[in-house]
This record gives sequence, C-alpha cells and structure tokens, in this order.
Amino acid sequence: MQLRTTVSREGTFLVGEHKPHFFVKNFRQGEAITSIGVETDGTSVTSAVNFPRTDIDVSRADTVYEIPNPFPFRGTTYINSPWADRNALAPERISLPSPSPLSFLKTVDRWLEQNRVEGKTGETLLECLPEPLLLALANSSTDPNELVKLACMSCSFVFDPRTGTPLGLVFKKQNHGKTAPDIKHHALFEALANNRHLPDAYKVVMVLKPGVQGTSPITGEWKKKSAAREAPPSHVYEYLRENSYIPWGHFAANTADDTVKYRAGDLTPEDMGGMRRLFCQRIYASLAQQLAMDLPASGEEISGEALEALRLEIIKGLNSPDRPELQFNACLWGWNFGFGFAHSGYRLHASHQQIHQQYAMIPAKAAVSPENDMPSFACGDMVAEFVQAYRKNTGKGFFDNYLAAIRSNRRVDREKDKPSDLVVHEDDNIILFVPKAQTSQWELQMMPLKPCGNILEADEPMRASLDRGILTALQTLETMGAEMVTSIEFSKRFDSKDLDQRLLYSFLPKIPYSPGAFSEAQQRWINGHYPEDFAIACRSRLAGGTVSLQP
Repeated sequence: MQLRTTVSREGTFLVGEHKPHFFVKNFRQGEAITSIGVETDGTSVTSAVNFPRTDIDVSRADTVYEIPNPFPFRGTTYINSPWADRNALAPERISLPSPSPLSFLKTVDRWLEQNRVEGKTGETLLECLPEPLLLALANSSTDPNELVKLACMSCSFVFDPRTGTPLGLVFKKQNHGKTAPDIKHHALFEALANNRHLPDAYKVVMVLKPGVQGTSPITGEWKKKSAAREAPPSHVYEYLRENSYIPWGHFAANTADDTVKYRAGDLTPEDMGGMRRLFCQRIYASLAQQLAMDLPASGEEISGEALEALRLEIIKGLNSPDRPELQFNACLWGWNFGFGFAHSGYRLHASHQQIHQQYAMIPAKAAVSPENDMPSFACGDMVAEFVQAYRKNTGKGFFDNYLAAIRSNRRVDREKDKPSDLVVHEDDNIILFVPKAQTSQWELQMMPLKPCGNILEADEPMRASLDRGILTALQTLETMGAEMVTSIEFSKRFDSKDLDQRLLYSFLPKIPYSPGAFSEAQQRWINGHYPEDFAIACRSRLAGGTVSLQP
C-alpha cells in the first residue's frame, strides 16, 4: 500500500493538480426567473443565469492543488489557484488588519454633543446594553476607562480609599462553604481580563495574583534580569493543576503578576528561556524520580549546569540494562496564546490570561480492568507509527527526506521566476519553516536539523535554539496580525530507541475568516495562498526588524 504523504522516497514533495472539466445533466423542471435589482444605470438584473435551459458543460473550472500532509494523520491541504494567484502578486502583504481604536462611550458622547443633548453622558447606557453587545465591547474596546467601568459591572472590587486603586476582589461564601470571588458576570469578567487595554492594576487583581484563580500550588519559579535595559526582570511561576483534564495533572508556566505580558512582542528571550527551563526542570525531575536518582533539595532551583548534568545522568540511567520500567515515559507541551469571545458567547480560543505554557508527563498505560491495560495516548505516537511505516516502505528516514524536500522545494504553481524557499528562520540546530501542506492557513513548523526526538535528547545549544525558534514563530505571526495561536509539540517517548523520529513543533494561528467547518472536520484543509508566498511574508517581517533573534 502506498503511503499517503507528500514526502517522496526521493526526498521531494509530491503535489497533485486538479484541472476540473465535467458535464452535468440538468434535471430542473421549471423556471422562476425574477428581478433581483438594477444596475447603476437602471438596467434590470434578473436571476436568469441561475436557470439554464440546457445541460451544463464545465470545460475548465479553477485549478485546485492537492497536497497530502507529510504526516497522513493530519489530512490533506487544498489550494484554490485564483485565490493563491492573487496573493502571489504581493505576498509580503499577507496579513490581518490591526483592530481600530474603539470607545463606545466616546462615540455616544459625540452623538449627544452633535445632537445638542446637554447634561447627559453615555455612561448609564452600559448598564442597559444586552449581553451580546457587552461581550462585543469587552473584547473590542481599547478605551481603558470604559473597560474599567465594565470590569466593575462584572465583579466586586476592594479599592484603596485614598487612591481609588483596586487592591483585590470581594470574596463570598459558596454553597459548599468555600470562598470564591464575587463574579456577577463570568463571560464578561473573562473577556475583560483578557483584553490587554484593561489597566494592569485591574488585570493583576482579577486574574494574575497568585490565589485569585484558585488554590493551585506554585511549585517552581524563574527570576532573571532582562538583557534589555528598560525591560522588567523576567519572572515566571510554575503552577500545579492537580485536578486536570490531563490525567495525572499538568503544570502551567505563567509570567508572574509583577511582569504583566499579554502580547508575544512583549516577551523577552529571558521570558521564553524561563518558561522552557521550568518545563525541562519538571520533566527531568519526573524522569529522575522514576529512576531513583537524587534531586536537589526542595526549595532550590536547579541551575543550568546542574540541569544539563541531570539530563546526561538520566540518559545514562535509561540505557542501563537493569533500569526500572517507566510509569511515565512521554510528555506533552503546548501553548494557547491569545483569547477571544464572540458576541454570541462562543469561546474562540482556550481561556487563559497572561502568557503561559502547559506541560505534563504522560503515562505509558491506562488501566482497562484490574488485569488489563491499554497504551496511553501521546500525539507523538502518531509520528512514531508513521516514521516506522515510512522506513519500512521506502528504506529511508522520514525526517531526513522531509528536510531534503524542504531544501529542494519547487513552487506549487510551478512558477520558476518566483521564490520557492519555505524557510523562515534557521540556525545550526533548528529550522523554522512553512509546511508544504498547512493545516492552518498560517501554520509554521519547526524541527531539529539533526536527530533529536524529545527534550531529553536536546543539549543546551539545541534547547536554546528551540526557545529562540518558538519565540520567533509567535512574534512573526503576531506582527502579521495573528491574535490567537495554538502551539503543540510532537515528541517521541523517552524510552524509545528510534533515531528516525525527531521533535516537531506546529504553530497554528486561528484566522478570522477561516473557522473550522465540515471540510476541516474531514481533515481537508482549504488554503488561499501558496506556502512559498507565506514564507516570503514571514521573512519580510524578520527582514524588517520587527522580530528579535538575539540569543
């Protein structure tokens, strides 16, 4: 059976081309031709074109390119050529418009002034707005004073009597006897807490102070002065989520309440390094515990040198013939960046205030009964299964061929006089690139240039390159207008000896005009640009100096 992948055994990309031409029998019986309007010169416009009297011969419909995803479990991408051809004329313009400044109250006040309504302001209107308009305003307003008024409608604050600065929230007893913030309108509260234009003092007391969102213990911390002169120190907390949707709990590395950061552009390399350091520290510690290795005393951070020494000791322990079987032999890492609420109440991205990343250990097995179990799921397992099948089918390593295909790429539209490079950023260790078959219209991917299947196999230079690559990907997408990006890591299990599988990171922006629908549910990804042109757009942001690549 032929593998369904765009990466051929020769290390090139396979791209299918559809040039549709077909004949359609017309079974319609009647006609209902009506006027649907007039042209500007008064000529009537009718629906006659919708009621042909003969069969239909489609001699040439739009060309559509079909690109199997490199990984069969991620479906297939379809590129509509007329859309993509238009974008190819000026690929550096691929972007989303910046939101316009918006203040409902100032608009109402202007209206009152223009209509000479004296002695009135729009403030009292806020309390009369229906919920859909309140949510729309909480998401879209850029007026800090207006957002503060909405915040006071969503919950109860404790204010400093002298300065009027919010000091905290009012808590009240719940039915189960525990106390919780007195939130009057949860959706409004959540939308406001995620709006970066809300004054920081309100963000801090609503969602950022430790304890305000619950009793999750802080189990790790990173603090370091930033290399940039005016930038605040990097400060990250690691929270433990004991009762998690991820079995056996997960951790969240959050930029702390004294370093409020809601945009990727606000992040420094130290911030990214801190969040990823906490991730590595936690994963290495879990593996070391399973191998009965000594760890630093509680209450101490593991230094960079000690962390690297621990990594090497774990690798040695995993190669020992008498090592214990790992109960947790894989990990997950992900990042939900950005948030949005539709006015209808539909949540547009996973909720979380402030910049954060999530990670967890994954068990090897899940119990089916007292006597039986089944393998536990990790998304990297799908990559593992495929690369094994690829090796068996072609006799070659998939990631070696994937990299070769990226290096030798030819444009989807076969235009030889236009750039064909898919690479956005590259150093000695990693490559950040536009995948040939994007599963999000703006997807980016990143992988090591040499065998490295998980974070345990990544030495210090590799980890530093991965950190810079992740930051570069998010900041590049943000400069293009992306406000919500899901980032995931596909990694191999720690006790796997397969050298063919490499780390893979996927960065998936949510595009306003491209919601998931029935096509995406079938893993048919519809695209309106050629991947080569999106790579040009990304590189133009880097060349323009809008993204930092400092080590």
